[in-house]
Amino acid sequence: MKKNTTPTPHDALFKQFLTHPETARDLLEIHLPSELREMCDLSTLKLESGSFIEESLRPYYSDVLYSLKTSQGDGYVYALIEHQSKPEKNMAFRLMRYAIAAMQQHLDAGHKHLPLVIPLQFYHGKVSPYPYNMNWLQGFANPVIAKQLYTQDFPLVDVTVISDDDIMQHRRIALLELVQKHIRHRDIMELVEPLVTLLLTDYTTDKQVQSLMSYLLQVGETNNLEALITTLASSVPKHEDTLMTIAEQLRQQGRQEGIELGETKGRQEGRQDTLNEMARKMLLNGMDNQTVMDVTGLSAEELSLLSH
Repeated sequence: MKKNTTPTPHDALFKQFLTHPETARDLLEIHLPSELREMCDLSTLKLESGSFIEESLRPYYSDVLYSLKTSQGDGYVYALIEHQSKPEKNMAFRLMRYAIAAMQQHLDAGHKHLPLVIPLQFYHGKVSPYPYNMNWLQGFANPVIAKQLYTQDFPLVDVTVISDDDIMQHRRIALLELVQKHIRHRDIMELVEPLVTLLLTDYTTDKQVQSLMSYLLQVGETNNLEALITTLASSVPKHEDTLMTIAEQLRQQGRQEGIELGETKGRQEGRQDTLNEMARKMLLNGMDNQTVMDVTGLSAEELSLLSH
């Protein structure tokens, strides 16, 4: 249930005391675990504004936030003191959200490193002792797996270091990986053979092929995009109609000469016209505006002009 945004007498009293740095210093000195207290230079305690809390969290905001320097050289620590007069099951997770918001604002202020943010909950509810676990990982159905995930490196799919041979074995994701690996570094015409091989596996839907061609129109580097599309169409019967329609659009727009000669303006205009035509056809086929914008890269304003 959403927390009442009207300050309670409890909140008012709490803030009156805890926004006083000397009072907050005593609280931290007495109640912080020793290993954290030793890391903090409490003489540098500085009250921070609520701007550290993101807009979506402000209706729940009743915290006091202090910044401190560390006792171990350069660096920042934040003490996030939360007042609670009622137990809340997901309080530890809420404190994590507050902590991450403070970290983001710290980075936005121009600092290079993430700060440590120490959440400390001040509780005085009717239920005693506090009935919920204050380790946010315990909020997961499987805390062991959650701890593994959130205390190790996150999984990374770095296609720049995966060999093309390995990528070719990646089934339905292979086409995306191969194209995005080479989109900035190679003429896409050099990839015709592996592209044909992957398209022939029958893993790719017609809409995915449309998205792929739109992507190549916007980002790809090649001396003759129409030749690439025509070659793919003649080699992959399942997607021939889709690919030949795109190739025909290029010819109809009269931009082939500019594309073949590598004239930047001609190429850009030709690609833009083709993207516009693709967008019209997608709209006629019942695709929603957001999907069409995602596929073609057109803005909402550009899309609206096509419907007039």
